[in-house]
Amino acid sequence: MAHFIRYRSGASACYGVLEGDTVREIRGDLFGSYTETVAALNLSDVALLHPCQPTKILGVGLNYRSHLGSRPAPDRPEIFYKAVSSLQDPEGPIVTPRDSTDLHYEGELVVVIGRQTKNASVEKARDAIFGVTCGNDVSERNWQHGPDKDMQWWRAKGCDTFAPLGPAIVTGLDYDSLLLRTRLNGEVVQKQYTSDLIFDCPTIVSYISRWVTLMPGDVIYTGTPGATRKISPGDVVEVEIEGIGVLRNPVT
Repeated sequence: MAHFIRYRSGASACYGVLEGDTVREIRGDLFGSYTETVAALNLSDVALLHPCQPTKILGVGLNYRSHLGSRPAPDRPEIFYKAVSSLQDPEGPIVTPRDSTDLHYEGELVVVIGRQTKNASVEKARDAIFGVTCGNDVSERNWQHGPDKDMQWWRAKGCDTFAPLGPAIVTGLDYDSLLLRTRLNGEVVQKQYTSDLIFDCPTIVSYISRWVTLMPGDVIYTGTPGATRKISPGDVVEVEIEGIGVLRNPVT
């Protein structure tokens, strides 16, 4: 198992391997060939960034049994896009957009693709998954479902800062059975194992790859469990997944 981070030290943005509270810079291609430097930094001396730079961000709707409510289960993964410009770093603020009235958190397991993937079987799709991380699929419900909804979810899911991601990409985890917890101002508001997913990670990757070529570093938000709640300026949202860590973001 390895924990990979992206961080800023001084003016430079770097990739690194995290071992406890120690960071070692890596040079080369995170998804290909790289080497670790000998010099080590303290985690407290660097600023964490979202842990990869995807060419695209996709998400899956209605993918936890506990999130369906009275709605029927989908017969295929329901996919949507989030703008790459919506990425936000750990500890970075979720900025409430102008005219937003019903902003919600969505704590999620996020898949990180490690190789170019097209028309992959489920077995090949599992091999294409580099690792997993934590994400928050921030969503404006009025723009998504309300009377002011758009034809596409470009605002509801894609506003700036609506895709917090991190703190680390972890490889070697059994991501089919991880405990996910979301906390709002310290209160646990979502708690579920990823075994409750209707479509597991390889199935999602395989399905998407039938139409869209996935590239190294691309990310897929796999869905949120249970119910969600409105967030407001002054709140703090934390998404914690066992084996990965805590993604913390204040709301402004």
